Amino acid sequence: MANIARRSPFGDIARFDPFYNVDDWFKGFGMQPFSMDSETAPTIKIDLKENDTAYTVRADIPGVKKEDVKVQVEGNRVSISCETKQEKEEKEGERVICRECHQGSSYRSFTLGSDVDETKAEAKYENGTLELTLPKKEGKTSRRIEVK
Repeated sequence: MANIARRSPFGDIARFDPFYNVDDWFKGFGMQPFSMDSETAPTIKIDLKENDTAYTVRADIPGVKKEDVKVQVEGNRVSISCETKQEKEEKEGERVICRECHQGSSYRSFTLGSDVDETKAEAKYENGTLELTLPKKEGKTSRRIEVK
């Protein structure tokens, strides 16, 4: 069977100018209806650190109220979700030209290397940043196996 390779008709142009990427112009063209309301949900970006006793998670969730953030821990699986709401305020004779503020929900889930002790877990949300301290559950130990 022959090998099939994807080739761009604009590949030769991009070879001469590395900053010129015509393929990006056509990504998604005609795939979505044109509307000012067609927005994608922002992803929750996280920083994850680990020490011998706990995991520390820092998640950027700007523009969300503390009561709209939900964290769930099941074993070694952590799920963060939030909902942003936008107040509709339209004045007569005024129309929206551009709306970049997101309305909707975001979700992020990830798996850790060890189970988390849910009873000692702590969460703090301040200035758009969620900080989680997730202590590791004692009793379960892992062992590194040497490959020979």
